Amino acid sequence: MRQKKKNELLTEVELEFMTELWTLGEGTVRDVLDRLPKDRQLAYTSGATILRILEQKEFVTSCKDGKRHVFIPKLAKDAYQTRSLKDLSMKLFDDTPASLVARLVDDADLTEEALGQIRALVDRRLKNDTS
Repeated sequence: MRQKKKNELLTEVELEFMTELWTLGEGTVRDVLDRLPKDRQLAYTSGATILRILEQKEFVTSCKDGKRHVFIPKLAKDAYQTRSLKDLSMKLFDDTPASLVARLVDDADLTEEALGQIRALVDRRLKNDTS
C-alpha cells in the first residue's frame, strides 16, 4: 500500500489563507474571510474547511474560544518562504540555487535599485561567512 505523502507546500487558496493568518497573527474563520478581497465571496463553511485542512497539514493549530475556533500559524512565513524556494530550486533549477538567482537577476523588469539591494544582501552574506 502506498503511503500518503505529507504535503509540505500550500495550494494557492491555502497560501491565500495563510498569508492572512500571518498578517493577523491568529484569527477565526470569520477574521480570515473578512480580509479576503470582496469578490472572493467564499462561504463560511468553505473557509472553515480550508483552515481545517491547514490544521491537518500542520501549518496551523487551533484552540477553542467559546464557540469559536481561533487558528494560529505553526509555521512562520519566512520558514515557509525558505521551504518553497528550496523546493522551487530543486524542481525547476536542478537543485542549483545560482540558476534561480541568475534567472531572477536576468529579468529585464528588475530595477537598478532592486539589483543594488540584491548585491548588498549577497555582500552582507559573504562578509558574515568570512568573519
